[in-house]
Amino acid sequence: MLLDQEIREQLFEYLTLLEQPIVIETNLGTDSVSKDIKELMEELQKGSDKILIRTNEPTDSKQSQRTPSFIIKKEDDAARVCFAGLPLGHEFTSLVLALLQVSGRTPKISPDLIQAIKGIQGSYHFETYISLSCHNCPDVVQALNTMSVLNPNISHTMIDGGAFKEEIEEKGIMAVPAVFLNGEMFGSGRMTLEDILAKLTSDNNLSRDIIEETYDVLVIGGGPAGAAAGIYAARKGLKTAIVAERFGGQVLETVGIENLIGTSYTEGSKLARSLEEHVMTYPVTLLKGHRAITLRKEDINIITLENKQELKSKTVILSTGARWRNTGVKGEVELKTRGVCYCPHCDGPLFEGKDVAVIGGGNSGIEAAIDLANITRNVTVLEFMPELKADAVLQKKLYSLPNVTVYKNVQTKEMLGTEKVSGISFENRETGEVKTISLDGIFVQIGLVANTEWLKDNLELSLTGEIIVDAKGATNIPGVFAAGDCTNSPYKQIIISMGSGATAALSAFDYLIRN
Repeated sequence: MLLDQEIREQLFEYLTLLEQPIVIETNLGTDSVSKDIKELMEELQKGSDKILIRTNEPTDSKQSQRTPSFIIKKEDDAARVCFAGLPLGHEFTSLVLALLQVSGRTPKISPDLIQAIKGIQGSYHFETYISLSCHNCPDVVQALNTMSVLNPNISHTMIDGGAFKEEIEEKGIMAVPAVFLNGEMFGSGRMTLEDILAKLTSDNNLSRDIIEETYDVLVIGGGPAGAAAGIYAARKGLKTAIVAERFGGQVLETVGIENLIGTSYTEGSKLARSLEEHVMTYPVTLLKGHRAITLRKEDINIITLENKQELKSKTVILSTGARWRNTGVKGEVELKTRGVCYCPHCDGPLFEGKDVAVIGGGNSGIEAAIDLANITRNVTVLEFMPELKADAVLQKKLYSLPNVTVYKNVQTKEMLGTEKVSGISFENRETGEVKTISLDGIFVQIGLVANTEWLKDNLELSLTGEIIVDAKGATNIPGVFAAGDCTNSPYKQIIISMGSGATAALSAFDYLIRN
């Protein structure tokens, strides 16, 4: 059975929410994926009498040329939402939302975003290459599907790289999600709906009333720390705004979360959605898709955004989080998304049967090596220190795998390749011997670096760029607080970030009533 009983019941429950009849047109072959899609279509038809399944011969439509694929549409509407491959795994939610939105349910986005999407002029056909194990891909797929539902000038096809390996090879795609617009590369990696709109339109300015407002608390960053800070500030009755390039922060890069107390298991994308939904139950102004570039202290705190607009606030809480640390060696930047990767869950399937390296011997690096060993031909682990830093149980599993080679006490010298990764060179730190091996992919897993470069001229930072705070989350600037992974907190954990965000908000409240 394609769907287990629990998933099947969930699907049937969602299908009761369909508002108007829809048509699903399939273009199937005799391959295994086509057979699975056919079985999925049968399940959908059982779940709702509002769904009509129709099998078509290939046509000239861009969205119908791939086999296997299917489109979702209304009877008299053009085909604008297409799935090439089987949208299960992380893409199951993308399928459900597409069914509901095509049937007439309004997407759960702000009225301003809906209006902006409807106002886009021109003709846009998007294609997104994904892997079903990628936890970043659904956000992009769902955003582009939503845009396709709302605007007849936009269409979108999700393409499973596992089902269309020849296309992946032909286009040289080595990282997902990879988005093409009208046949040309549009973007790679996680993108929010706001990110996509900003790339399509030149107007990314905030409204006059937001710019002229003076906030009590302005939170910079939308991860766990920022969400907690925003909620606690709003609960104190403070006029609060959150500025975030993407809501969820580093949590969005996390697959399984098993140490959030009170929740035995969740996934990063689900937690990020829950955080945003919780924030929006309070009167918080949420400014997504914007990046702060300067902070200056006058009579009031002023934050300048990348679009040169300024926001004013009596207090500021910095919760800018952290990002994957780069090695800084030659070839890394040039070959990023062309074999140099940072997410084994997202991009690992693209290297099936190939040779890869993992740089980093901590828990994240060794977990990545173990995962990659299941799908690649060979995995080489490179660790800078004389011994691996990962937990003993992970090391035991790693050394039990026959296709893994470990080099310790080595320093990466260069990532090799022109159009794509072809190898890596590294030096034994004890003997000075330099070794070069041929590779198809390199996964960098050497920890995180705080997103604080824009604050170095104002705030006291540690040698590693972390914001130095006291027990109350206060920085060296009065009225400016910080929380989460961007600070010198010794432990970078979701639950600790949430607690520090709450602390910073309570401290900001205390500062306001005393000043």
